[in-house]
Amino acid sequence: MKPLEKIMAAAKRLNKKIVLPEADDPRILEAACKAAGMGLARIVLVGNRETISARCAQLGLSLPEAIETEDPQNSPLLSELVALYFRLRKHKGITEEDAARIAREPHVFAALMVKADHADGTVGGAHHSTADMVRTAIQVIGPAPGTRLVSSFFLMLMEADHHPKKGAFIFCDPALVVDPNPGELSKIAIAAAHSFDVLTGETPKIAMLSFATRGSASHPSVDKVEAAVKLLKLNRPDLLVDGPMQFDAAFVPEIAAAKGAGEPLGGEANIFIFPNLEAGNIGYKIAERIGGATAVGPVLQGLAKPANDLSRGCSAEDVLDMIAVTACQVDAHL
Repeated sequence: MKPLEKIMAAAKRLNKKIVLPEADDPRILEAACKAAGMGLARIVLVGNRETISARCAQLGLSLPEAIETEDPQNSPLLSELVALYFRLRKHKGITEEDAARIAREPHVFAALMVKADHADGTVGGAHHSTADMVRTAIQVIGPAPGTRLVSSFFLMLMEADHHPKKGAFIFCDPALVVDPNPGELSKIAIAAAHSFDVLTGETPKIAMLSFATRGSASHPSVDKVEAAVKLLKLNRPDLLVDGPMQFDAAFVPEIAAAKGAGEPLGGEANIFIFPNLEAGNIGYKIAERIGGATAVGPVLQGLAKPANDLSRGCSAEDVLDMIAVTACQVDAHL
């Protein structure tokens, strides 16, 4: 079974409730209808049911009865969620009037539903910026207990005939933490190991990437990665990790051996921690656009409950994949 098929099967077994705030977007509606039909999750759309149903009809879709809708303008949950938002944000000067207005915004309403346990996770970003989605997730849902760092990753699926290796890989952080220090870099790696285990069930093998392998060059950016590796080994000696190392030494066994990086990864890394967001973002896009890998994400990690962002260029299939990933993250957070 391919990695994404395993994730889909796991999501079906879990039967979690996932709320989608962008019910006016054709890609969201197509994915919602398909997810409900597949039994991938219990879907909630934020918006007026008659309006949503009419929009579905325009798109040649039939809104399944199994899909729930919550209209922020008159939902029975509204007073509870407005009060919740006010409690969460009053220390920032938010008034009750502000809370009543902001809580009605669909992506905020969806996050509040998750916070209040009316849904298990949320997926949005088809026409909201990453900044809006992430800010709302952090402000409303909040970081997981024991961590203050929310980061992101792309699940990279290599399944085509031309791929030298088949399977699932994690690239991070490509979307959130711009220039992590050694401590942050080590925390991102720990979170990525947890995410990989949750989504694949396989042993995490972490490569801390740089432009040099094992001290072959001296530079502050290499030193940063080296310090992160030391912290990671100190705090999580159970994890398989190596670095600083170049991507080829992390991915190709023969090159790993030639560059003296045969152990403990031996060119078989499945998690690639880039030294900064710039490198991670460039790396995943090259793998996707030139290498033909399927990129699922950006997936957020480090939140108390799942809330995931979509690329504004996403397809309906991308939304469907993210629904499945989000369902699998429920009850599995750091």
